[in-house]
Amino acid sequence: MSTDARSIFDPHVERFLIADEGEVVVDEVAKHWAAIVKPVLGLVASVPLLLMMFVVPPQAWWLPAVLAIGLACWCLWRILQAQMDRFVITNMRVFRVHGILTQNIATMPLARILDISVHRPVLGRIFGFGHFVFESAAQNQGLNEIRYVGAPNERDLTIQRVIARAGLRGPLNRATGAPMGGGGGGGAQVASSTGSVTGSSPRDGSGSSDRSDGLGPNDTVPIQRL
Repeated sequence: MSTDARSIFDPHVERFLIADEGEVVVDEVAKHWAAIVKPVLGLVASVPLLLMMFVVPPQAWWLPAVLAIGLACWCLWRILQAQMDRFVITNMRVFRVHGILTQNIATMPLARILDISVHRPVLGRIFGFGHFVFESAAQNQGLNEIRYVGAPNERDLTIQRVIARAGLRGPLNRATGAPMGGGGGGGAQVASSTGSVTGSSPRDGSGSSDRSDGLGPNDTVPIQRL
């Protein structure tokens, strides 16, 4: 696919960032290729179906032609749907952009994420994909389940790191990558009247806001995309 074609069928998630508040994309997740296996197989099957127009009685040639064209159009539509579906992790929230003619956007702030379940079926373990199930403080349509996520375990850890760096949970255990139980049972960090956050960041190992890189205690930096 050419660069121009990719640009047309790209949702351009950068348009939805709150740039004046310093929001940056940490990871942009496109559908794993397993999401389009069925449509691709259907597209291949439409070819012999179309050729059947030459073997059926002459008065019925249109029937396999209509079926083949209809099947091909449906499969192309499903492939395009998968191409336009993106799950985005930023330093402030997670959101999903999907839709072809009508574009839908579902957003969930990091503070509302209570739990993330990762489901990896047998084929997912073989080919490297899984499904995310979000439990949030207010269930948000469109973000309850994100299907066909590539490298799901790594991206789960990415979300946990972003939440920890935003000061919403305790620091991460460097060995396991999971949030540690300190800081009031893993709840949100408590800010003092001076604006500092209790607890330390796993990046600088200190509770002080005086950092050599010039970032404040609640600032985050983009994680390298997978």
